[in-house]
Amino acid sequence: MTPLNEDTLVQATTADYLQAKLGWNSVYAFNSETFGVEGTLGRLSDKDIILTRYLGEALVKLNPGLPNAAYQDALRQITEAPVTENTLQINSEQYERVKNGVLVQYRNGKGELEKKRLKVFDFDTPENNHFLCVRELWVRGDIYRRRADIVGFVNGLPLLFIECKTLHKDIRHAYEKNFSDYKDTVPHLFHHNAFVILGNGVNAKIGSLSSKFEHFNDWKRLAENDPGVVDMETLLKGVCNKRDFLDLFENYILFDESKGKLVKIVARNHQFLGVNRAIEAVKNREVRQGKLGVFWHTQGSGKSYSIAFFTRKIHRKIGGNFTFLICTDREDLDKQIYNTFAGCGLVDNDQDPCRAGSGEHLQTLLNQHKAYVFSLVQKFNKDVDPAKPYSDRDDIIVITDEAHRTQYGRLSLNMRNALPNASYIGFTGTPLFKDDEITRRVFGDYVSTYDFQRAVEDKATVPLYYDSRGEKLGIATHSLNERIAEKLEALEIDDQDVAERLERELKRDYHLITAQSRLEHVAEDFVEHYSTGWENGKAMLVCIDKVTCVRMEQIIHDKWLVPSFRNTSDNLNKQRFANISPSKRFC
Repeated sequence: MTPLNEDTLVQATTADYLQAKLGWNSVYAFNSETFGVEGTLGRLSDKDIILTRYLGEALVKLNPGLPNAAYQDALRQITEAPVTENTLQINSEQYERVKNGVLVQYRNGKGELEKKRLKVFDFDTPENNHFLCVRELWVRGDIYRRRADIVGFVNGLPLLFIECKTLHKDIRHAYEKNFSDYKDTVPHLFHHNAFVILGNGVNAKIGSLSSKFEHFNDWKRLAENDPGVVDMETLLKGVCNKRDFLDLFENYILFDESKGKLVKIVARNHQFLGVNRAIEAVKNREVRQGKLGVFWHTQGSGKSYSIAFFTRKIHRKIGGNFTFLICTDREDLDKQIYNTFAGCGLVDNDQDPCRAGSGEHLQTLLNQHKAYVFSLVQKFNKDVDPAKPYSDRDDIIVITDEAHRTQYGRLSLNMRNALPNASYIGFTGTPLFKDDEITRRVFGDYVSTYDFQRAVEDKATVPLYYDSRGEKLGIATHSLNERIAEKLEALEIDDQDVAERLERELKRDYHLITAQSRLEHVAEDFVEHYSTGWENGKAMLVCIDKVTCVRMEQIIHDKWLVPSFRNTSDNLNKQRFANISPSKRFC
């Protein structure tokens, strides 16, 4: 009888699934592999990790008619790794090399030196590549020898690493006891790795070479509208089918240094599905009349990376000379998105200016056919004659962050007069109002949705609990919030003070909600709640405008130090308040 162990229950089942359902070839190598050019895998020894037999065949197949020296040069560049660099840096360099093609030089029949970029993969026709999963592969490092559960090779390169655990074990053990050990003892196994999968036959997660365990993610859906289920089969089906595997490899990996340390980013399930839907909208932009839709992915979903995946894939797969105008309405958002793009190597404002410093500078940048331009919507503060646009190109795509806030009014009209043939897509972390027809007229309907509930289920963000305190405070606002929200949506961010405009538009309503007695009442409740019921934590107080924020900070500061609003020592309360920086106290 076959013993019930890790191999038979999980590892063999996974390999069989890759072979029977997804079309991979499969080899069981444990203590049966023969070495040599004509051996089982063509490896000369267990130190080799690249299957040069299959890699060489792919290079010839995808780049026919070249002298042997060209293929040998490509093999050398792919297989030789600098000994002075760390594993992640090597992985980054090799990823760019094999994705974009290996630049080789050789002498042609006339003896002339030629250069050519050799394809390593056929991304357009996945079936034109060789997919092989190897079970129980021995790999020898400088000191230690390890046996990997499953290594997936594409055209001879080890792009996939799968660590399997038994059904009753938490997959965290696969990360802490196995994957981490392999990175230390046989690091060359990961020089070309694209994806790491940890699974126990029921649960499974996918991550990258540099991912902490908390950043390994589920793959719960094959289509955005699926209900979603945490299941190893779903992950294998969604990631390891040949088409999506090569799409993920080619278009959904980033190396980011924006926070000072190199990290490797692999798209999460919702990013992969959502961006691909947005790509289809771009392909149909003429039919959609330039309205590419609203990309609503809630906070914590990696929106900046989604924008980077989106723009990079369009440049790579659709072609042309697309210019992306990435437009925000706040300096901090503009800086955040630019830093992400710069950290991922997509832009460099010092070498090639791409950030608009003024309206005139923005106009100049848009006429230079740059790949990326970053601007605040406020830079469209100069009225534009529709007969004299900044650019009449139809290959400009305007990406608006927080789409519903500033896309109507004078600034918006100026933008559309300046770019009459551009296409527009809105990225936002908050849902549109139910009756928000203005945003829909500008961008169209949702092109992708990843709402708060799904983000909580995927542990991309923490749960949010709502405690209505209006009744406790005795404040009856009725429909006041709704009326204020409608006016805020209608107000364009401009040079005028928003508080003044609200006063003018709402008149009596604004004075009611910002009345000193009301603010005092809210502040008393706030101080009582946080000084008696919390030992530590964070709080964000959101006000109707900046002026009210400043007023509330002073009121709360005064009440925090009044004896009637504290149950602990005066010094402790002072310390608690002092530990919160002003920028974090109130927003």
